[in-house]
Amino acid sequence: MNRLSLEKRTQILKCLVEGNSIRTTARICDVVKNTVIKLLREVGQACSQYQDERLRNLSCKRIQCDEIWAFCHCKEKNVPADKKGQFGFGDVYTWTGMCADSKLMVSWLVGKRDYPTSLAFVHDLASRLSHRVQLTTDGLKAYMYAVSEEFGLDIDYAMLIKLYGESTEQKMEKRYSPAKYMSSTKEVKVGDPDSKHISTSYVERQNLTMRMGMRRFTRLTNGFSKKAENLAYAVSLHFMYYNFVRIHQSLRVTPAMEAGITDRLWTMEDIAKLAD
Repeated sequence: MNRLSLEKRTQILKCLVEGNSIRTTARICDVVKNTVIKLLREVGQACSQYQDERLRNLSCKRIQCDEIWAFCHCKEKNVPADKKGQFGFGDVYTWTGMCADSKLMVSWLVGKRDYPTSLAFVHDLASRLSHRVQLTTDGLKAYMYAVSEEFGLDIDYAMLIKLYGESTEQKMEKRYSPAKYMSSTKEVKVGDPDSKHISTSYVERQNLTMRMGMRRFTRLTNGFSKKAENLAYAVSLHFMYYNFVRIHQSLRVTPAMEAGITDRLWTMEDIAKLAD
């Protein structure tokens, strides 16, 4: 059985984490599409397992959570009648939890935007923290119940609820223009969170990083995921690159180094070797 060299695998992974699609990566690296997909699955699974094991007992103080939309197979409105309600067809959300100090992506989950998924996500997030934290989320009600279930009273939790409106220009080009930010309110739900740190700015900025780094999240293109499993593998690879390889501009080190998880700068070759 033929196996790609470490150099070729590294080249393919570099293309993927810099926002190239599967087909573009195949053309650049002179391989077939199925080779890229197979490597993504192998390395994505290895990255997921590695980070699941290493991102434990974290001494984070402030956590910000958000959800980012994408879709698989087709848009929600175009899902066939026999596939309605099945996960992997239509809207898919990636739940993310970030440490506001180290910028480490602590936890993530690809799923629906509902209470069962929020409960699974918050449960995973809680299992990775070593002590009481201050948590900020948006106004999604599912968070409130999930946080209560997993943390109880052992947390300082607040919601940042943002209100949006539409300008005349946005009404004319509603399809392409984002809603205009109007105002926001801070609602304390549990404990005594510090008001000046009730924010989701860092994790929302991560949404842009995800859209720039993963072709599957780019809007208004045909680069969307065809399978939810491949989307999950791409997300795991992205966060492995973000946490361990990419130097954060403000930190001057990687988030994993800032959080004390590793004492060295990883390379894409290191990530490619994980699948071995």
